[in-house]
Amino acid sequence: MRTTNPIAVGDFVDYDRQEDGSGIITQIHPRTNYIIRKSTNLSREAHIIAANIDLALIIVTLDLPQTPLAFIDRFLVTCEAYRVPVKIILNKSDLYKDNTKSVKSFRELYNSAGYEVIEVSCITGENIDTLKKECKDKLTLLSGISGVGKSTLINTLDSTLNLRTKEISEYHLQGKHTTTYYEIHPLSTGGFVIDTPGIRGFGLIEIKPEELSHYFPEMLKVLDNCRFAPCTHTHEPGCAVKTAVDAGEISADRYISYIGMLEEEGKYR
Repeated sequence: MRTTNPIAVGDFVDYDRQEDGSGIITQIHPRTNYIIRKSTNLSREAHIIAANIDLALIIVTLDLPQTPLAFIDRFLVTCEAYRVPVKIILNKSDLYKDNTKSVKSFRELYNSAGYEVIEVSCITGENIDTLKKECKDKLTLLSGISGVGKSTLINTLDSTLNLRTKEISEYHLQGKHTTTYYEIHPLSTGGFVIDTPGIRGFGLIEIKPEELSHYFPEMLKVLDNCRFAPCTHTHEPGCAVKTAVDAGEISADRYISYIGMLEEEGKYR
């Protein structure tokens, strides 16, 4: 696998200090895990977002901007594939008080897949203390599309950081990039957070089509009941995954995401 960055945020390294105060890296230690994506949609190269992560938080919003489910699911699949613990942070919860049905639907969608969803608000302070406890003494990665409030959320977790933030573009109803490169910040309460630039797409890397369903926890539970192995869960008779989707035991939205990833992976092989 070719990567655009041989060294990533979160890597443990050995280095030789130079007389001018700079350092030359001499060794990169083995990684316990990492988050990786295609450098561009059509590229065969990969970009390592961060390494040695204790917890990944995908920051999502239901509106202004709306985070696509396909983006969320690709991020979750990557975390599953590369052994990164992950939780979903539903940010700007103060904006959804009149839209409780959508919040409930979103929560049920991902709770049923085995993921914890934490609603937070930097305005009301909802669950900010919970989030501080989650991040304490860990290396935590925050990721999401532009405009979901990653930098504002980090400032709320630790006001001493004072990261730069920007407003949502009224014309496009999308976020403007505030963070333009990957940054690691120490938390005064202990631990570190990694702030990432807003990501528009999340291409999968080194995940075989026949293994993709293994990274959907709700599918993994029923895979052994499929009549054929390997099973693509698209056309095979006796497919336990399709049966579970038809019965409403697996979300149709999640299954649609799975099919989209499967078709894309086949396209670039």
